[in-house]
Amino acid sequence: MDKQWYVVNTYSGHENKVKEKLEMRAESMDMKDYIFRVIVPEQKVVEEKDGVQKEKIKKMFPGYILVEMVMSDEAWYVVRNTPGVTGFIGSSGKGAKPTPLQPYEVDKVLANMGISRIDVDKELEVGAKVKIIAGPFVGMFGVVDSIDLPNQKINLLVDLFGQETSVEVELSQIEVA
Repeated sequence: MDKQWYVVNTYSGHENKVKEKLEMRAESMDMKDYIFRVIVPEQKVVEEKDGVQKEKIKKMFPGYILVEMVMSDEAWYVVRNTPGVTGFIGSSGKGAKPTPLQPYEVDKVLANMGISRIDVDKELEVGAKVKIIAGPFVGMFGVVDSIDLPNQKINLLVDLFGQETSVEVELSQIEVA
C-alpha cells in the first residue's frame, strides 16, 4: 500500500498538541511504518502594528493537520482515537475510510511552508527511480541525476525514443516509484 496525505480535523487551537500526541502514539504503538509525517500547515506573515512590522507564524487551516500515512485499519484507528482528533476530512462516516489528498493539493500547501511532499532526505537520492505524475513527461519513469532543493527541481534521465535523455522537472511533478 502507498503512503498518502490525509486531512485530519482537530479541536481548533489544539493542532500542535494533537501533532505531538499523534507522533508519540505512532512511536509507542509501533506504527512508524504506517504513520510518517504529521504537519500543522503554517506560514510566516508580516503584520504591522503601531508602525512596527512583526513576523508571525499563522496557521493556514485552523483546526486541521496533515498526516502522511498508509491507510491500514490499525493506522486509521490510531489517528482517529488520538485525543483532540475529531475525524478525517473526506470520510462519509459510518466506518468509511477517507479519501486522500491529490499530490497537487499537498504540493500547494507544503510549498507555502517551504517543504516538499517527498521527504527528500529519506526518499530521494541520485540513482533513485521516480515516476513523473505531471507535465509533458507524465507517466514516464526516470532515474534521478541531480537534485536542486533550493529551486525545488530535479534532473532525471528518461528513456526517450530509446535514448537516455536528461530532463528537468519540479519536485511536485514526481513521486517515488
